[in-house]
Amino acid sequence: MGFGCNAAGITGCRIIDSKRERLIAMLTNNFVPCNGRFPMIITIISIFFVSSAGLGGSILSAAALTAVIVLGVAMTFLMSRLLSATLLRGEPSSFTLELPPYRMPQFGKVIVRSLLDRTIFVLGRAASVAAPAGIVIWLLANISVGDATLLTHITQFLDPFARFIGMDGVILAAFILGLPANEIVVPLIIMAYMQQGSLTELAPAQMAELFAANGWTNVTAICVIIFSLMHWPCSTSLLTLKKEAGGWKWAALGFALPTAAGIAVCALVANGARLLGIA
Repeated sequence: MGFGCNAAGITGCRIIDSKRERLIAMLTNNFVPCNGRFPMIITIISIFFVSSAGLGGSILSAAALTAVIVLGVAMTFLMSRLLSATLLRGEPSSFTLELPPYRMPQFGKVIVRSLLDRTIFVLGRAASVAAPAGIVIWLLANISVGDATLLTHITQFLDPFARFIGMDGVILAAFILGLPANEIVVPLIIMAYMQQGSLTELAPAQMAELFAANGWTNVTAICVIIFSLMHWPCSTSLLTLKKEAGGWKWAALGFALPTAAGIAVCALVANGARLLGIA
């Protein structure tokens, strides 16, 4: 379920009886890309790694996206194994799913419960964070200190560390400010590069020109894809994890685990490319 929405995937873990294994499933759910991250990953693959159109380009795009998904699933297994051997040690339990008696579905009840338990719950969590976050983003982009906006000062502060992991300060700041929703990361990058005061979108060809003008390479694109796949969950997923797991300590671990993995893998790719002279 995490491929649709990581928050919905976390609530879906209720079906697991074992608390230990339920926690492992919730903590590793973020390693699969949700609908908020798919557009960004697909766009970057199309811009930097697939130049041909038609059937050949479609096959290459699908193959590259499949490789990203396989990497996410592999990281899910790896982190599950790590948690099982360290923080959440214990005996594996059997999983038996009994088929209930067949009855005519009660469509009204199913729709109401689905709306209350999943749709309205997730949307409520998203709205409670998205509105104030939008105000913060607007203020950072429009309030100037000295000769630059607050957003520019933040990107300059983050730039050295971001370069170490294969990106730049603008990209890392966009990921941080994109905590309420992964969908706004690319518009934030565009806004910062174009020094505008509001979010905007560009066509893929225009994005390619803008990114290239700001120093993006294939290695940068790979690191952005990896970090999009492996970084902190969105705010809705974190709030859902806190509620389902029973405390902020689990939400903090759910934040730290994929972030540490993303930083480590991006640093390995970026510095490996520099050592090989291809960065």
